[in-house]
Amino acid sequence: MDLDSLLKFMTKKGASDLHLKPTRPPLLRINGKIIPVDVEAFKPQEIEGMLMEILTPKQKERLDESMSVDLGYGVSGLARFRGNLYMQRGTLAASFRRIPYDVQNVEDLDLPDSLLDFTDIPMGLVLVTGPTGSGKSTTLAALIKHIANTKPYHVITIEDPVEFLFTDGISTISQREVGTDTTGFREALRNAMRQDPDVIMVGEMRDRDTIGTVITAAETGHLVFSTLHTNSAPQTLDRILDSFPADQQSQVRSQLAQVLKGVVSMKLVQRADGKGRVAALEILKASPKVCNLLEKGETTPIHEEIESSVGYYRMQTMNQSLLALLAHRTISYDEAMQQSPDPEDLSLKLRKMFPKIEEHGEDMATSDFSQILELQEFRRLYEEQEEKVKVRMGQKDEEIGLLQQRVADRNQRLDALQAQIQQLQEDQDRMRADYDRLRQESVEKIETLRERIRALNQRNTGATETSSGKKSGIFR
Repeated sequence: MDLDSLLKFMTKKGASDLHLKPTRPPLLRINGKIIPVDVEAFKPQEIEGMLMEILTPKQKERLDESMSVDLGYGVSGLARFRGNLYMQRGTLAASFRRIPYDVQNVEDLDLPDSLLDFTDIPMGLVLVTGPTGSGKSTTLAALIKHIANTKPYHVITIEDPVEFLFTDGISTISQREVGTDTTGFREALRNAMRQDPDVIMVGEMRDRDTIGTVITAAETGHLVFSTLHTNSAPQTLDRILDSFPADQQSQVRSQLAQVLKGVVSMKLVQRADGKGRVAALEILKASPKVCNLLEKGETTPIHEEIESSVGYYRMQTMNQSLLALLAHRTISYDEAMQQSPDPEDLSLKLRKMFPKIEEHGEDMATSDFSQILELQEFRRLYEEQEEKVKVRMGQKDEEIGLLQQRVADRNQRLDALQAQIQQLQEDQDRMRADYDRLRQESVEKIETLRERIRALNQRNTGATETSSGKKSGIFR
């Protein structure tokens, strides 16, 4: 089995690293775990023959001199690989890391979009830190890609070896490899000052000379990105200062306070669904208070400043990032506690935000803690608005009750008036009937009286005429 076949198998399995060591089968790192390939163990001669054929004469010389050599190796149509060949127990061993041809975006990597703020800085120093295999190079590549696609800059990268291959976009990118295109980081940085750069990316600040030159480059008006193997922002600052003699540290603190724009500390944690890993990030930005603390050499209070500056500056501590991943159910509670630099502090924060999480051990995007604060703010505003609505609804209910009572009273009065009208109508009908009856009776009585009068008159007239034929009265 040759090296290309192993690298193809590694890529097929989705491994990040391949380790070759005598008397052991090839080892793959998959989702952070070392897993042996089910083949026979390699002999020292097999590994040496496999590896020596990919080295250039200069790389062979460096291996003989330093007992190790870094190199970049590509398999056409597959991927690039960053390799390191080294001696162990007098035999040759190697490690290869897979570097995809396609550079991912910040969004693709599920990183906080606040990282893109660093690409808009005109000058200064931005550091991406973390242990080996934490995603530093991938994150830097995503930031460089964003710059290349959005800004008309000249970007120079200095790497050992060249990892991701960039293509020109709006920006033009020059990639220089130590040992092939330049003799070293320090020399390449000095030359870069005469190459009209806008952005400089240094693969790693390995020694004091490189650190000093990077700081100087940032002071001269360039935006510089680089990496360090540290676990937190305060530790990064201490590491930089400790690399200089005591009599120079005051000057370096002053320089850092002027040029440092941000520190991103990363680690990869297992996803709750078992499908790979996700980055948790501590983000430091150069607020006035952070710069003041740095200039004074007070790095311990910087952690508190990061924690309290989530809302305005969108900084966050590692625990806050882990808490955000928990809230989005991206990682498990046990994984968060295992990866936390301060489990007691994380436990306290969890109990405060999710009182029952430890009781039930439940899993609770991303690693951006500012989103959690935004959600909390939205919830607070919603609860305030809901309370106001409840008060207004109560007032409206009271008004509706009063109006309903008034309507009921009016309806009651209308019913009473209707009853009175009906009673008056009935009385009127009765009185009209009585009037008609009395009128009829009066007419009848009058007619009766008239009949009687006529009868009496007729009787009286007849009686007078028949009495002796003579008229009665005074005219007799």
